[in-house]
Amino acid sequence: QVQLVESGGGLVQPGESLRLSCASSRRIASFNWVGWYRQAAGKQREMVARMSDYGRAEYSENKEGRFAITKDNGRNIIYLNINRLKPEDTAVYYCYGGDTGPNPRDFWGQGTQVTVSS
Repeated sequence: QVQLVESGGGLVQPGESLRLSCASSRRIASFNWVGWYRQAAGKQREMVARMSDYGRAEYSENKEGRFAITKDNGRNIIYLNINRLKPEDTAVYYCYGGDTGPNPRDFWGQGTQVTVSS
């Protein structure tokens, strides 16, 4: 059973920065994709950023400037740095690991709440 455990969320003020971490029980280098999604109250889950197994990062529209995804293959941790936080960034942030190919599988963490408020 693959486990993805997020941490680093909390209450922050607008303009501050935050780093979310996701620890994986499986070697993250073995996933085809790892990434971060978020879901605000009353809205659908949306992709924030993802990274391929060979390190190519992709961001959803308008997020590349303030969001940065990185990973540490040796420690099996995926990070999401968020700068200049805005109230509209308030959401539950989920870590994701995915296998593509003939047997696609998705793995999700339980989520970590990020609240941006003054």
